[in-house]
Amino acid sequence: MNAAAALRARMATSFVARRGFSTTRAQLGSPYHYAEGPRSNIPFNPHTRFFAVRYWSFMIAGFGAPFAIAVWQTNKTR
Repeated sequence: MNAAAALRARMATSFVARRGFSTTRAQLGSPYHYAEGPRSNIPFNPHTRFFAVRYWSFMIAGFGAPFAIAVWQTNKTR
């Protein structure tokens, strides 16, 4: 039983070793491959003027909206 398991394991590793995996280099001229690097995968430009003000106002509004809605719903008259 042990010999059969060892033979099966040895055959499995030799099968995997024979497979040839290869990939092609990403071509930058293709519309399906984009530039790589820092800040290339975000949909906005952090180097613009007043970016920090717009960022923090968006974060405060997005995080504060559920709490503001909860307070408004709690305090409104029925």
